[in-house]
Amino acid sequence: MSGMLRLGGLLLASLLIAGCGQTVTPAVPAAPTLSADQLADLNIVTGQLVFVPAYSEIVSDSSPNLRLSTTLAVHNTDTDDTIIIRSVRYYDTDGDLVREFIDTPIQLQPLATAGFFVPTDDTTGGWGANFLVEWVAEKPVYEPVIEAVMVSSRGTEGVSFISPGRVISEQQP
Repeated sequence: MSGMLRLGGLLLASLLIAGCGQTVTPAVPAAPTLSADQLADLNIVTGQLVFVPAYSEIVSDSSPNLRLSTTLAVHNTDTDDTIIIRSVRYYDTDGDLVREFIDTPIQLQPLATAGFFVPTDDTTGGWGANFLVEWVAEKPVYEPVIEAVMVSSRGTEGVSFISPGRVISEQQP
C-alpha cells in the first residue's frame, strides 16, 4: 500500500510541476553512495543492464505534440539485501547520450526506491528517448522492478502510462 501511495505522490508531484511550467528536477533520494575504491572492493555476483523506453512527447493529431514528464523508478524488490545502482543514463531518439543521472554508484536498501525525473519542458530526449540502468549486487537477489512513468495534461485531459524495463544483458555468478 505504501508503494502505491508513493507512486500516487510521484504522479501528483509530476502533474503539479508540469502545471507550474517550472524546470525543477528533483534530486535522487538520499542514499548511501560508494566511492570507486569501495566499489572495487565489492564481490559482485549478479547484475543487469536494463533498457527502459521513455517518451518526452507523443505525436497526436492536434498540434503541438503532447509533451510528457518522465519519472524513472528503480524499486529494490529484495526484502533482505541491498543492490547497487552503478549508472542511470538517458538517451535521445538518435541513441545519443543526453544525461548521466548519477556520478557515484548508490546503494538501494531492501524495498527502497530511487527516482529520476525528466520535466515536461525537457524535450532533449525526443519521442523515442530511453534509459539504460545498470545495477549489481554482492549476493543473489530478486531482480529490481525498473519502469518509467510518463504523465501529461492539456486543458482538462490527462495522459499517463508506464513503460517497463527490459533486461538486455546479465552478469551471472
